[in-house]
Amino acid sequence: MGGATLLLTHAECKGHSAGPGHPESAERMQAVLEALAPEYFPDLVRRDAPLAEAADVAVAHDPDYVNAILAAVPPAGRVAIDGDTAMSPGSGIAALRAAGAMTAAVDAVLDGEAANAFCVVRPPGHHAERARAMGFCLFNNVAIGAMHARRIRGLGRVAVVDFDVHHGNGTEQILRGDAGLFFASTHQSPAYPGTARRREVGANLVNVPLPPGAGGAELRAAWQQDVLPALAAFDPQLILISAGFDGHARDPLAGWELDAADFAWVTAAICEVAAVSARGNVVSVLEGGYDLRALAASAAAHVGALCDAA
Repeated sequence: MGGATLLLTHAECKGHSAGPGHPESAERMQAVLEALAPEYFPDLVRRDAPLAEAADVAVAHDPDYVNAILAAVPPAGRVAIDGDTAMSPGSGIAALRAAGAMTAAVDAVLDGEAANAFCVVRPPGHHAERARAMGFCLFNNVAIGAMHARRIRGLGRVAVVDFDVHHGNGTEQILRGDAGLFFASTHQSPAYPGTARRREVGANLVNVPLPPGAGGAELRAAWQQDVLPALAAFDPQLILISAGFDGHARDPLAGWELDAADFAWVTAAICEVAAVSARGNVVSVLEGGYDLRALAASAAAHVGALCDAA
């Protein structure tokens, strides 16, 4: 097995714009990449994300929806998808690069080319449902990775865990009903998108809503008591992470009180489960995080934990 952490990204992901002043901006990606620069992380293996085909995206989305989104990309200006999701001329290519990063990362980890991987891409994905864009998201990158691992690579058990402060409603919708797929989320409630307001713990699903003001102690307790035992019992062959850093105390879009050390802890805990059941196979993808300083520090802590586990 490869002993390094793989970083997959592409400059074309910066070409997506939802408009001036929108919190999901290209500056987010730039802040993360600067924090992960070679002088700070010399051992990261860096690779450009390939461009996914529409069929690659359709493993997780309705083909008609995929085609409709790509056809709706404007030649100039912007087109609104909903109240907070929009597309610019570069959005289609950015979304296909994001999806391509996930499938390439899954392949690289499963093929032993890397120990684990982090995809620094945008637009984010975990709110996108099978046939609906929402919450800044066009295509569900982590679900595409999970379905690629199941349908294309033939894995029997794939887990997705989500520590973004917002519930990954789209991921849950896409993964539900397949006994070979597991989904777990810790998230703030009440908060957007208003789903999974009650604690749910089952064989293939764990939702643990935490209130505004929750901090590291509450997050760690939720993972230790609910998420990690269920994840270990599922015995996954691959773990995918929706890595949202908007639970940080500085973030303007939510009300948790986490810091970078909390993201390092939860990442290390996930990697410990992966080391037992999945040969260390972990692929992570960037989701939320809207204070640039907090996002950079949190992403660096996350990747540091991935590198330590590699």
